[in-house]
Amino acid sequence: MNLSNLKPAVGSTKNQKRIGRGEGSTRGGTSTRGHKGAKSRSGYKRKSGFEGGQMPLQRRVPKFGFTNINRIEYKAINLDVLASLVESTSATVLDAAYFVANGLVSKNAKIKVLGRGEVTSALEVHAHAFSKSAIEAIEKAGGKAVTL
Repeated sequence: MNLSNLKPAVGSTKNQKRIGRGEGSTRGGTSTRGHKGAKSRSGYKRKSGFEGGQMPLQRRVPKFGFTNINRIEYKAINLDVLASLVESTSATVLDAAYFVANGLVSKNAKIKVLGRGEVTSALEVHAHAFSKSAIEAIEKAGGKAVTL
């Protein structure tokens, strides 16, 4: 068996409908498109959400809420994640480049350290934000929390 004699399983493929090849083929004339209307024209593309001229659902339902354009999205990293990372790499200074190198955050993400878990070794952690409990736990272990 080689690539030159591979064939699909019997019955798994069908011949393509050949439309627009004359009246004798039974698929000539309007070529299975019906009469008139947008769908019968060449170049027709259905717009997503279009409901035939009826007011689309997205415009019918009420809008509510508020999106703050000044919101800062942080990538949260807990202390237990830091502790397990330090055990495997034995690092003492954890900065943004370190987090990126270990796959915890993407290059431009803002980092916030949260207080779940415990830190046993003295660490110098550089991040954009810290929770109060995270700062307490890091300083209790003899480390330092540095805000970028």
